[in-house]
Amino acid sequence: MANSPLLFPPSDQFWMHCARHLIRLTRQGGFVQEGEGVNTLDFSALRVIVPAYEHAQWLMRAMADELGDRFIPPRLNTLSAWLDLQAPLVNAVQPVSEGERLMALYAQLRDHAWLKRLFSARKNTDLLPLAQTLIKLSDELTQAMLPIAGDKKNLQQTWQQALAQLPMPAQQLLSDEAQLVWQIWQSQLDGQDAISIYLRRLLQLADVAPDPLIWISPVLPDAIDQQFLNAYATRQSVQIISLDWRRSAVEALFTCAWPELMMPEHAAGIADGQIASPRNRVAILAADSLEQEAQKGAQTILDWLQQGKSSIVLIAQDRVVARRIRALLERAHVHVTDETGWKLSTTRAASALAAWFDVIVTRADTITLLDLFKSPYFLPASMAAFNEKATWVMTVEMTLLRENVVGGWESMLVALEKSPECAALCAQLKRCAAQYVQRKTLSEWLRLTLASLAEFGVTMNWQNDAAGMQVADLLAQLQQDCAALNETFSFAEWRVFINLQLESTAFVGDKADQRVVMMPLNGARLRRFDGVLMVGCDAAHLPSQPEEVLFFTNAVRRECGLVTREQRQIQQLRDFTELLATNQDIVLSWQFQQRAENNPLSPWIQRLNLCLQQQGLPQLPNYEVKLHSQILTTVIPQQPRPSAPALTPATLSASGYNSFIACPYQFFATRMLGLSSPDMLSDMPEKRDYGGWLHAILKTYHDRLKAQPKVAAHALLVEISQLEFAKILQTNPAALGYSKRWEKVIPAYVEWSQRYAESGWQFELGEEWIEKSLQWDGGEVLLRGQIDRIDKNTTGDYAVLDYKTNSKISLNKKLLLGEDQQLPFYGLLSETPERTITSASYVALEKTADKTDHVSAPNYENWQRELRTAIVTNMTAISHGAALPAQGTSQVCSYCKVRGLCRKGGW
Repeated sequence: MANSPLLFPPSDQFWMHCARHLIRLTRQGGFVQEGEGVNTLDFSALRVIVPAYEHAQWLMRAMADELGDRFIPPRLNTLSAWLDLQAPLVNAVQPVSEGERLMALYAQLRDHAWLKRLFSARKNTDLLPLAQTLIKLSDELTQAMLPIAGDKKNLQQTWQQALAQLPMPAQQLLSDEAQLVWQIWQSQLDGQDAISIYLRRLLQLADVAPDPLIWISPVLPDAIDQQFLNAYATRQSVQIISLDWRRSAVEALFTCAWPELMMPEHAAGIADGQIASPRNRVAILAADSLEQEAQKGAQTILDWLQQGKSSIVLIAQDRVVARRIRALLERAHVHVTDETGWKLSTTRAASALAAWFDVIVTRADTITLLDLFKSPYFLPASMAAFNEKATWVMTVEMTLLRENVVGGWESMLVALEKSPECAALCAQLKRCAAQYVQRKTLSEWLRLTLASLAEFGVTMNWQNDAAGMQVADLLAQLQQDCAALNETFSFAEWRVFINLQLESTAFVGDKADQRVVMMPLNGARLRRFDGVLMVGCDAAHLPSQPEEVLFFTNAVRRECGLVTREQRQIQQLRDFTELLATNQDIVLSWQFQQRAENNPLSPWIQRLNLCLQQQGLPQLPNYEVKLHSQILTTVIPQQPRPSAPALTPATLSASGYNSFIACPYQFFATRMLGLSSPDMLSDMPEKRDYGGWLHAILKTYHDRLKAQPKVAAHALLVEISQLEFAKILQTNPAALGYSKRWEKVIPAYVEWSQRYAESGWQFELGEEWIEKSLQWDGGEVLLRGQIDRIDKNTTGDYAVLDYKTNSKISLNKKLLLGEDQQLPFYGLLSETPERTITSASYVALEKTADKTDHVSAPNYENWQRELRTAIVTNMTAISHGAALPAQGTSQVCSYCKVRGLCRKGGW
């Protein structure tokens, strides 16, 4: 049996006490060898086990302070590292990997429909998190009960006693769950689980027991470790060293504030000794928002660094605040070593894998596809350089946005027909995604996934990134671990499995710079720091909120020998007390307001302040930190009036000139600077889409009617419309409403078209892209645009027609206002020596009183001449440096995409 634990108080002298004990123990055992005139201290006969390698450094430092530098240290190691140095077990069995255990159990669970009903699972993949929970619970039971697992009768009795602690109604309701956990746990005790093999390896090591053993830990050994130490003690001496939580060893202030901190036999009674203020500097930093807490926390750490502190810890009770502080510090070029266990799933490397899976599931949803393309790891061999990739991605994005392709492989490939290279790579993606069908084993899914990622350059680029290498290593390890599992799974199950693996794997960052370290509270055990900043010291985060697992109540956990919620909370309180007792400069940060409501301080800190107040002592002081301010010169906002003669546009469209008339500054920003934002994708068709469809339909209709004038016009337009909308509805079913809307307009449009033709006008051409140079003395501009339609009269005159999906009434109002320069602009653009445009009209593609009609522009020839003069005058003024003020009306500004630039309303 191991000796009774040797307990040292939680203080900054803990490692000094450990060092002195080792020295005293060695000397008493006769391990000191004295030579001629030389005193050599040899501690190599001792084996010291510490929780982590950081603790070994603390012990070595303490021994050096006591002995100087001339001594032979003990054999320092962690238990896991020591086990790795040992010979393998006789007839060793490779432990079943966690991934294989998870999917093997899930394969059993999904076959039972009653389980889905019991846990309200709507689909099979909902049982995967349940399987993960059950394995975690089984491991916890094994950890606590494996030492008695050899006695099945005792094991069964313990389990029944645990269930008896539940009320009778709860026992009846939860009997299915209890039986499920019991059966699954027993199925895991096959000698191949990692914990069973771990215990056998420990007992094999205990049989050898090469050296006297010193076991140093902040907590007492659990059941498995204690069994190992007891077995080891039968062959060698064993000394357990831990923290002393008896009343006499803890500061009176802490025992007064938190009596539950102490061991049960020491909890009663009055605190020993005179209660005094903390011997170190403990202060509270209050903030009124998350951002202020982060800013003050970051400034505190920067101040400490400037003071020469070289070991600072950030305790992340509130991880959101802690990561914001990390971001602020890294902006100030201060590296933060993260020991909080950042999930691998949150890294950019893992997001590339998630984006590929999303593309497969959504069948090339446009936003998802663009996310994959924009990943820094996605670089197929066809893209020789990053610049080429950027051009390629921009081409794809602008094309899909312009065509409003919301998703679908076929729609995307049709939209990219004019960009063969882009279409070829998307077709390659489609072929690869098509392989993710049918059920496969985990090994087959892994091979397919790795091959896909390699094909698109992801795995190669992962090698240039720390997180990427860890994701690649995880997939490679899973491929090795799951090779023996022959069960088959769907792609949905495979995807959830990979997500769970990434969620449960911690990202290990760079630890080269240890000046500032971020860690959880329990990570600070037995460690000292020059400065401690603990964020999230409010009631919501300190103590941490417990997570309940299925029906496992505290009563059941207590009877089974598992750690209860109260025990976890007491251990966290001990960790908090050790932090306060061990370090000199401590700042406890919290937000006293959240979402405009009061946010209470942690009850632990409130009880500490109450104890100080009862003794007539000052409460913990408020920590004052001065944020460095920067004085900015006040600039009174003024109406922007830019001048840019060097940017005088070389081309001009009708919409561009309308923008100039509406607001010169809008024209400057969008047409001269090119700051127009890309169109937004819409999963519902918009009116502009409807207009584009009708333009295509009417172009085809009038071309065929011109070639076959005797064909039945109404039947022809119906046929063309049905064919066009049939193609549209395949990719955009929501267009059905517009299809029905156009069906109602067709008769009225055919009737108007016949009346219009009878007046002497005939269709000449449609959807014609035209460019024409407009020149004057000292300048020119290229007019460009797409004309909806040009008609020719029997008299030889020509007319411009523009289709509008509006009623005749609204088009009349549009012409009366005279603000839209589209019709005269198209007249200037279309006119040639052989073709004189004498009139222009809007054609209403909406019915008014069951009819449709056109609206002619009055004084059209004068309007053209006035527009030509205005264009020449305005373009000349711009080229000579005229100001372009922001002077749009409220109606224009309401829909302006660059209002954030002119900041109208601020001047």
